[in-house]
Amino acid sequence: MPFPRFQIFGVFFQAVTNRGPETSETADYRVSPSDIPLIEPSSKEHRMREAQLGAHTVRSHGMTLARTHMHDWIILVLLVILECVLLIIHPFYRFVGKDMMTDLSYPLKSNTVPIWTVPVYAMLLPLVIFIVIYFRRRDVYDLHHAVLGLLYSVLVTAVLTDAIKNAVGRPRPDFFWRCFPDGKALYDRLGDVICHGDKYVIREGHKSFPSGHTSWSFAGLGFLSLYLSGKIQAFDGKGHVAKLCIVILPLLFAALVGISRVDDYWHHWQDVFAGGLLGLVISTFCYLQFFPPPYHTEGWGPYAYFQVLEAARAVAAENGEAAQRPPQGGENGEEEDGGFMGLHLVDNPSMRREEDVETGRG
Repeated sequence: MPFPRFQIFGVFFQAVTNRGPETSETADYRVSPSDIPLIEPSSKEHRMREAQLGAHTVRSHGMTLARTHMHDWIILVLLVILECVLLIIHPFYRFVGKDMMTDLSYPLKSNTVPIWTVPVYAMLLPLVIFIVIYFRRRDVYDLHHAVLGLLYSVLVTAVLTDAIKNAVGRPRPDFFWRCFPDGKALYDRLGDVICHGDKYVIREGHKSFPSGHTSWSFAGLGFLSLYLSGKIQAFDGKGHVAKLCIVILPLLFAALVGISRVDDYWHHWQDVFAGGLLGLVISTFCYLQFFPPPYHTEGWGPYAYFQVLEAARAVAAENGEAAQRPPQGGENGEEEDGGFMGLHLVDNPSMRREEDVETGRG
C-alpha cells in the first residue's frame, strides 16, 4: 500500500515516516524528505510558530512562491517587451494648422525632472523600502507581493500611457519650435505644417497626452503610499492624524512632478491630470490584488499571510479535537486527511498537481 503524500503548492511529496529517508516512487516527482523545508517531525507549537512572522523567508519559501506566481512573472516580461515596442513605433501625426499654433508656441525647454530619474524614484525607491520592511518583518509573502504589485502597477500604466500617446498624437505646447527650430513656419496647401526640424524631436512633439512622467510617478508612488498607509495603519480610527503625513508625502512628490511638466511646457494641464488619474487608478487596482484596503483591520499584511495563519489555526483546532478521540484510519494508522499551510494527505497515487493554494489572489 503506497504511503500517503503531502500535497503542497501543487507538488506531491512522500510522507516522512520512521523508516528513514525514502524518495517518492512516482515517475514524475522524486523528492526526498530533506528537500521538504515545511515538513518536520515537530509539535503543534512548532506548526503554529511556522505561521507567525519570521517563519516565511526568502530562503525557505521564496522559490516556491515564485513558482506559484510563474505566470504572473512571465506576463510581466511580456509587458516589458510590449512597452519597448510602443516606444519605437511612431505616434499618429495629427493635423496642426496655423490657427492652432497659438497654444503650441511655448518655448522649448529641458526637463526639470530628467527622464532617467523617473524609474529611480517610482520603482527603485519603493523597492528599497519593501526590502527594509522585509528585514524587519521577515515575511516573504509581503515582499514578493509588494514587488510584484509595484512592477505591475508601473508597467501596466506605462503600456497604457504610451499606447494612448501613440494613438492620440496630441502636439506638445512647444510643438512650434520642435517643428520649426529656426522660427520659419511652413504649411502645405491644406494648411498642415511641413516640419523641418529634427525627426526625433518632432516625433516626441506628438506625444503630449497623457503625461508619462505623471502617470509613472503616481503608479509607483501611489502604490507606495497605499503600502505605507497599510503598514502604519493610518486609518485605524485612533485619530493619529500625523500618520497622514507619511501617506501624503509620496503623492505630493508625484503631484510636483506633474506640475513641473506644465511648467516646462512639455504638457498641457489636461495631459497631467489624465496621467495622474491613470497611474493612481492602476496602482490602486494592483495593490488591492495582494493587500486588503488600508482602512481594513488587517490592512498591514497581504492576503496570503492571513490565509496561511488561518490554515494553521484550523489545523491546531483539528489536532486538539483529534487528541480527545480514538485514532481512526487503516491498518497502518494512515490519516485520511490533514493539512497545514496547504499540505493535504492524498491517498490516490494518480492524482495530479493542483494550482496555487497559496493565495488565489496573486
